[in-house]
Parts: sequence; C-alpha cells; structure tokens
Amino acid sequence: MPATELLAERLVRAGIGDVLTVAPVSGGLAALARIAHRRDAPPVFVKTFADPPDGDVFVAEAEGLTALRELGGLPTPDVLVANHELLVLSLLAPRPQDGAFWERFAHALAHLHTSTVHPRFGWHRDNWLGRRRQVNTWADDGFTFFAERRLLRWLSEPRVEAALGAADRAALERLCARLPELLPARPACLTHGDLWSQNVLSTGDGRAALIDPAVSYLWAEVDLAHLWITAAPPESRRFFDVYAELTGLDADWRARMPIIQLRQHLAVLAQFDDDWGAAETIRATLAPFRSRV
Repeated sequence: MPATELLAERLVRAGIGDVLTVAPVSGGLAALARIAHRRDAPPVFVKTFADPPDGDVFVAEAEGLTALRELGGLPTPDVLVANHELLVLSLLAPRPQDGAFWERFAHALAHLHTSTVHPRFGWHRDNWLGRRRQVNTWADDGFTFFAERRLLRWLSEPRVEAALGAADRAALERLCARLPELLPARPACLTHGDLWSQNVLSTGDGRAALIDPAVSYLWAEVDLAHLWITAAPPESRRFFDVYAELTGLDADWRARMPIIQLRQHLAVLAQFDDDWGAAETIRATLAPFRSRV
C-alpha cells in the first residue's frame, strides 16, 4: 500500500478522520513520516512503519519525549497518538537560521545533562534506535554499559557481520576492554540518544525542540558526539564552545569523539544498505587496536 494511503487509513483507525492531504517531509530514514493537513484542526506530524519492528516502538518514543520535557526541561512536541502502529505529534517549526538559536540550545542541552545526573546507566525499559531495539538493561559501570549495550551488541547484526571481518571485530573487543583508559569516568545523565542535527527543530517562539529520542541515562558526550558527527549549519559554530563553558568540558573532548561515535556508525551499518561510509570510518577508528601479531 502506498505510504500516503497507509497513513490515512491508520489515522482513521486512531480517530483522526478529517485529514485533507498528506505531504512528505524530509529527514528520518527508518520510518514513514508525513505531515497531515486537517479540516478541523491544525496539521500534525505522523509517523508509522509499513512493517513495525515491534508493538512498543512508538509508545517508547512518546515516553522519551515526555522524559526530555518533564525531567530535562527541553521542549518536545505534544503526543496526540502513540499506539502499536502510529505516532501523531503536534507540528514543530523549522530551526531559525541564526546563531542565537544554537546558543540558547547549548544552554538547554547543558541544563538537561547537568540536572539529571543518575547513579546508574540504562533506562527502565528498552526503546528503539530506528528499526533496532536499544537494550537499556541497568548497569553500575558506564564503561561496561557502553561496551556491551552500545558497541558490541551490533556485532551480531547481519549487515555488520557481512561488513566487518574477524580482525575488525577483534579490534572492537580490544577497544572495549580499554575504554577505562581511553575515556574519562563520567556520571550518567539523561541523554536524547539520537541527537543528530535533523532532530533539532524549533518551537513557535524560537526555542530548540527535540524529536526522535532514544533516551537512556548515559554519558552526556553521547549526545555531543551525535551532534558533532552531522553536518552542522554555519550559524551553530558557537554551540560547542558555549556548551563546554557551561559544563566545564575539558579541552580534549574532540579527540574522544571518534570512539563514542562508533555507536552511531555501527547502528547505521546495521540498518541501511548504503552506510554512507560508516564501515570505512569504523575501520579507521579501530586501526590502532588491531593485533600486530
């Protein structure tokens, strides 16, 4: 069934029967996303999967939006419907193209990360990164959690197995064993978990608003790494400096980004035929950890 027809049918089942048109949107890669223009109400953002990976995917996403708003004070869209086949949200605005927007977002993200410090790593339930389950089983140690739940968990995915050879997988295991040497010990805090730049939109009054979370309590630098890896607009050039000033981030944080970004690259490799250079980047990051024997 065509995406537009499928979404219209599911909207009717969800009690939204006044849709006039369904228009495509840019951005997400895993799900079908559209804007539904309505006769008797404002337009809404609608997301579905033709073949949902599991029944809780949208319920978990809606919960993540609520957590970011209620625990971290970040604007998120209102959740109108979240069920086993459909997510319907209030419509946000495009980002304004000015540096002040990004500086305000630096303050908001710093507040999220510094105000939600947690004694353990994980989340009370699993949620989803694209079409793959994100395992959030609690752990007391951040290095163990990141190694097992965010890096090594991807090695069993068929696309990853096909792309990475035995030497690559062994190098990743060596890197994971050395994480306490490679990264500073940091506390857990509430993280968005999928914070590439397309997931940063705006409220009507110009505040940064977030969509598509995969929340967990983890290192703040996981969010920073995701923003750092994506092509940032020129007006965002002050964002990272302001965030660093507000959080006391040390000067070496950029050097750590390739290791933390392995999680994003592995997730992309696992889910998409075109990996946009992810496999090559993974191998380059793993090169120092290859056996010299």
